[in-house]
Amino acid sequence: MTSFASIAAFETTLADLREPDAGAAADARMRQAELTKPAGSLGRLEEIAIFFAGWQGRARPRIARARAAIFAGNHGVAVHGVSAFPPGVTAQMVANFARGGAAINALSEAAGLELAIVALDLDRPTADFTVDAAMSAAECLDALNRGAAVVEAGLDLLVLGEMGIGNSTAAAALCARSFAGSVAEWTGPGTGVDGHGVARKIAVIEQALAFHCDAPRTAFETLRRVGGREIAALAGAILRARQLRVPVLLDGFICTAAIAPLAAENPAIVDHCIAGHCSAEPGHRRLLALLGLDPLLSLDMRLGEGSGAAVAAHIIRSALAAHDRMATFAEAAVSGSL
Repeated sequence: MTSFASIAAFETTLADLREPDAGAAADARMRQAELTKPAGSLGRLEEIAIFFAGWQGRARPRIARARAAIFAGNHGVAVHGVSAFPPGVTAQMVANFARGGAAINALSEAAGLELAIVALDLDRPTADFTVDAAMSAAECLDALNRGAAVVEAGLDLLVLGEMGIGNSTAAAALCARSFAGSVAEWTGPGTGVDGHGVARKIAVIEQALAFHCDAPRTAFETLRRVGGREIAALAGAILRARQLRVPVLLDGFICTAAIAPLAAENPAIVDHCIAGHCSAEPGHRRLLALLGLDPLLSLDMRLGEGSGAAVAAHIIRSALAAHDRMATFAEAAVSGSL
């Protein structure tokens, strides 16, 4: 089934977002107050449990089924030498995912996550967005729907990640167009380009923003003009997860940038999302602050692939395990005066 049959359907969904179950969250908060510990002593783990209770609609949330979805796409803007690696690496890494040899394979298995790899037309890069829209309207809508298709009712957690040579350039462009600020504030080394490479990325993004300056600043138009197929797919997955009230664990800069155009239009889109980590890419910390997301981890990771979010999934599982399995004061016959 197509989640977004038209641009208008996508825009309507973004404008009318589902809310968490306030009753379930209140019940979870009450349970936290009854567990054998001083109030607030588990810190953020308590907040996570209450967050999941609201989105799952049950006072004792669980993760019986969690999925990591990694989207891959190629970018026409890579012709400007904005990456330390050639575009062919995207397909090579997707093959590595299929063989089980990448970091996300090991990390998703360790975290108990199903792994779905979605390669989006790798033989057909997006257009060079310095001289054209990255995608046609039909291509962008297709990418949104291919992202939405990985989200199913019954998932307890969705972990998101990406792979795409050139996509840190697209991510910086999305952030600059969505939230303004200088391009330099959003642009970093990505796969490891040197100072000259960063300067080249900045110039390319500035050229793109100037080319598209008169285009509508809707979420859809920003995604299709300076995004990428895998980034639009991430946006589609996030929006579909909100429809189904599936909590989302975001990875690094590119993954978080996929939500930037949506949040610029409706800031409430971040309410069902948790930032798994803060990556070493400079723009990520700035973006998280603007979105009001406090990352669970800061490990100087900058790989992508959903790797940081997969590591953070262990914290989610710990939070829900403590919430569900601890005894209450009454059950343990312990005085509630801790």
